This record gives sequence, C-alpha cells and structure tokens, in this order.
Amino acid sequence: MKKTLALTAFLIFTVMAFAQKDRPNIVWLTCEDISPTLSMYGDSTAKTPNLDQLAKEGIVFDNVFAVVGVCAPSRSSIITGMYPTSIGTMHMRTAKDIMSWGARKYKKEGMGVDINHKTVPQYSAVIPAQVKCFPEYMRMQGYYCINNQKTDYQFAAPVTAWDENNPKGDWSHTPKGKPFFYVFNHGVTHESQIWKRKNLPLTVDPKTVPLPSYYPDDPVVRKDVARNYSNIEELDRQIGEKIQRLKDAGLYDNTIIFFFSDHGGPLPRGKRLHYDSGLKVPFIVRIPEKYKKKYGLDPSWVKNGRVDALISFVDLAPTMLSITGYPIPGYMQGYAFMGPQKVEKQRKYIFGTGDRFDEYTDRNRIVRDHRYLYVRNYHPDLPAYKDIAYRKNIDMMNRLLELHKLGRLNPAQNYWFRMYKTKEEFYDCKTDPDNVHNIIDDPQYKEKIDEMRTAMDNWLAETGDMGEIPEKEMVMQMWPGGIQPLTETPVVHKKGRTVTLTCGTEGASIAYLISDKDFTPDLNAGWQVYYEPVKVPRGKYLYVMSQRIGYKESEIVKEKF
Repeated sequence: MKKTLALTAFLIFTVMAFAQKDRPNIVWLTCEDISPTLSMYGDSTAKTPNLDQLAKEGIVFDNVFAVVGVCAPSRSSIITGMYPTSIGTMHMRTAKDIMSWGARKYKKEGMGVDINHKTVPQYSAVIPAQVKCFPEYMRMQGYYCINNQKTDYQFAAPVTAWDENNPKGDWSHTPKGKPFFYVFNHGVTHESQIWKRKNLPLTVDPKTVPLPSYYPDDPVVRKDVARNYSNIEELDRQIGEKIQRLKDAGLYDNTIIFFFSDHGGPLPRGKRLHYDSGLKVPFIVRIPEKYKKKYGLDPSWVKNGRVDALISFVDLAPTMLSITGYPIPGYMQGYAFMGPQKVEKQRKYIFGTGDRFDEYTDRNRIVRDHRYLYVRNYHPDLPAYKDIAYRKNIDMMNRLLELHKLGRLNPAQNYWFRMYKTKEEFYDCKTDPDNVHNIIDDPQYKEKIDEMRTAMDNWLAETGDMGEIPEKEMVMQMWPGGIQPLTETPVVHKKGRTVTLTCGTEGASIAYLISDKDFTPDLNAGWQVYYEPVKVPRGKYLYVMSQRIGYKESEIVKEKF
C-alpha cells in the first residue's frame, strides 16, 4: 500500500513537473507611439527585416486598437483588463508612476495641472478593490514575471505585480523549471525621440516619406516624419537583438512572442487623438507550432496569416490568463482571443476614450467597427486642437501652427485646428482613412449612425463612466481630505511553522519574503505573492507587507522562526 501511494505521488509530481515545463514562455516586445506604418501593413518606408520575419513566421492582426491614444491611461487598461473610465485612470497623467515600482510618496498638491483654473493634485488612482495587475495572477500559476521597465499605470505597481520590475530585469534570471513572462518596453520610437534624436543621421530620406492628407508637403514636416521612420528602423534593430538572444538560448520555439505599440504614432494629429491615427496599432504574434492547438487562436479567425477581428487593449489581460491557465476574473471587461478560455464570437465594436491630456481637458468617446468610426463630443464648444506644451517640442508642430496662422493649410490639413466641434462625428474609415471628412449629417448613413449611437449608450451603461465626475472631485473621493489612504498592516497567523496571512483592507494583496537575513527589504528584494499558507523553515525570517492599488503600502511585519 505504501509503495502504491509513493508511486502515485511520484506520478502526480512527474505530471505536474512536465506540465510546468511544457508551458510556453511569453515575451512582449512592446514599443511606444507607432501606428501600423510597417511593411506588413503596406508601408515599406522603414526597412524592418526583423519585424518582417516575425510577421512571416507569425500572425498579423489588422484591427487592434488602444483604448486611449496616450500611454498612461492606455497602460492602465493593458495591466488591468479594464476600461480607464471604469476605474478612474483616464486622465493623463495622475502622478510620477512611470518607471519600475513608481513613486511611493505623494504630495497633497504639486502636480500643477490647471484645468479651468482648478489645480488637480498629484495622486495615485484608487481603483476598485477587486481589480489586480494581471501578472499577479500569472505568478500564482508559477510564472516568473519580469518587466523592463516602464509601468505608467496611473498607480504605483504593487510588489505583488512582478518578480522583477527594473532596468536590469531579464528572463535569464528565471528560476530553473519555471516558465517566464517577460516584457521589454522599447522607448526609441517615443514622441520625445523626435526632438531628442533630431540631430542624429537619418536613415530614411525625407524626400521619399509618404504624408497623410492632414500634413502639408513642407521640409520641416518631412524631416520629422523621416525621423519617425528612422526611429522605427532603430526599433527593428533592437527587436532583432532580443529575438536573437532567445534563439541563442534555445528558447525561440518554446516562447510565444507578442509585438505591439502602446498607442498610435508620435507625430502631431496622431498621439492623444481618438481617431485611427491615435488608437490603431501594429500587432504581431508568433506562436511556436507545438503551442498553436492549445494556446493559439481559433483557426477560423486566421486567414493567410492575418486576423481581421477587432481587438481592444482590454483583451490583453484576459488573453494572458487564458494562455497561462488562470481563470479569468469576472470583473475583467475584455475577452480572451487566445488559449483555452478564448471566446468564439468576435467583437462587433471597440471603444475608445479621451479626457485630460496633460494641461488640457476634454471628453470624447468613440465606437469603431470594421469600417466606421463614431465620435461623441461632450464639449463641442472646446477647440479640437489642444495647445499642449510638451508636443510643441516637435519642430513640425510649430511649423503646422505657423502655416495655419498664415492661412496656408488646405481643408484636410486645417481640420484639426477647427475652433468648435460638432456634438457627434462620423467617418468612413475605408474611403477616409485619415478621418478628416465628417459625414455625421449625411442621410445615407443615418441607420448606421443610429446603430453606433445605441452601441455607445449600451457600453456607457454597462461599464460606467467616471469621466462625468470632475477630476478634482474624483481625487477627493479616492483620497479623502487629499490624503492617500493607508493599507492596513497584515496579520501573521502561526500554526507551528505554517503561516496564514490576512489583511483588513478590502482588496489588498499580500507579499511575503523568507530570508536568513535580519534586514529592511526594499521593493526589489524578491517579494512573493501570498495566496496559500506558507511553511517557514526554522531559523529564517519572515517579512510581510500588503497593499491595495492606489493606497500607500503597509508597514513591513517581521517574524523570526
């Protein structure tokens, strides 16, 4: 009998170990601020051999959209699987939570954003208690999760979100026998690199770059457009280095690779806009052959290596959980498009939002299907163009303003600078891919417009829209009295050397660390996610802390065993 039990236990352990070993690694090679201006989307201006090869071996998605056309709100949707307007992360930007673990201390006032002469304080968004960063769930499934390096979630990343979250984070640090989830964010295509790299040699000839209809044919414009394409070529080189490392380590065919941008392109009339130029992104996934059946897409979605389905950034978190085997939480607003929990039915619409961008506020909501774009403007009296100071570091932005003032822009080029907006806008993205011809009053589209109005109304009702709340009032709800709430100190319950951990703050995650050292651990000390009782070896120290997202983290509890 004992031999039988021992054999059964051994077989179970062997099966579990094999399942762990056979699970795919997942790598996100993300970048900032590019639209689908790549050869696999029909634009061969930038030479991108590494991305071309990834597309050839993988699947190209033709209709992937960010939820917001700027990084921080967009990244909050990626990490939570929630619309920013549902969790209060829609304003760009709440604080200095940009890199790594984020700023841990906040001033009552100090952001200096003036909105209708009302200063909005610096804050970390307090999101609904049940909402977590999705890598936390992956860690519970045995994945080693590494982020290098940007977070920018609108809240400081809790230590439970990542095993490593810093510029030195690397998949090579993964403990033996564990699969890894590795995110590397490439910043070379960011908007700021248009001016920071402007004196570097161009690798793309300004004379040859294509110009959308909303740009005039001007030398200053052409130079910045060429800089953008040149930055994309440097991005491709960097992507190639990451892929080669995986190949050299023998991991290429054990790893699902995702490539995408955090929103649309960096140039004026792209980033921060709710049109295709700001929301539509390139998206490529390479799935090794042995993983395609279990972890891939529904084969009916893929035709000639391409996917036409509408995909939103809120779909990324549930998709990662579907691949890694964690049950998708019911609160997530996205849908898995890969893995065992993938949906069968494709989206009919995607939704997007725009609220405060830096020092200017507005409120726009959009619905997009495969062909049409519907926009609802809540402040039609405000100009369409926002004179954002940061964007004016780009030479061509100042040139566009100059040409506008001189009256030297045609109607398509002038469209962005209109002083007033209609309450609604409607575009045929097939015949008008630049979204410069508003056909909201064309009677032949009345039925389609009514359909998309209804879709918008239903979505707003289903998801809630915190954009109705003035931002300062919302912050005071999150931080009563303007003071950041504090996560309660976790409680250690001992039964011998087995420990159970609890925290009185609703929605708080608990992190622990077992060490032979008596020290004060920092945020990079290797904190583990608590989700089941832990056995602490005799003579070791146990450190415990807790944090609800948006709250200040608790004090660290120390126990010696």
